[in-house]
Amino acid sequence: MEKQFTKYEVARIIGARALQIAMDAPLLVKVSREKLKELKFDALRIAEYELNEGVLPITIHRPSPRRSKDKLGTIKEEQLSDEELIAKAAEVEKEIVEDADKIGFVNEADADEETAETEEDFPEEK
Repeated sequence: MEKQFTKYEVARIIGARALQIAMDAPLLVKVSREKLKELKFDALRIAEYELNEGVLPITIHRPSPRRSKDKLGTIKEEQLSDEELIAKAAEVEKEIVEDADKIGFVNEADADEETAETEEDFPEEK
């Protein structure tokens, strides 16, 4: 009978039943006087004996974990054409340059010189 329960469930079941027996609950198994002496009138041992005999009317509720799919919605990706992607990238680049100019990070003349230098250093292979 114990194979269907985990060791933690068995400990909980035996403990709860032993407490009931200790509080003078009736035994669910007919036990002879000799068997009780063998068990030393110990409530834990009697509860364990009842569990092994399979007479305890107990069920275990093991809740299954909730699916995280219910909590998290699927991410919807936009279907954009290549032209739209290029236009969007140009907008973002324009915003970055405008923000950098406002803050004072980049001078347009310096930026144009740097792009010219990098083109000279790394000409495109054809």
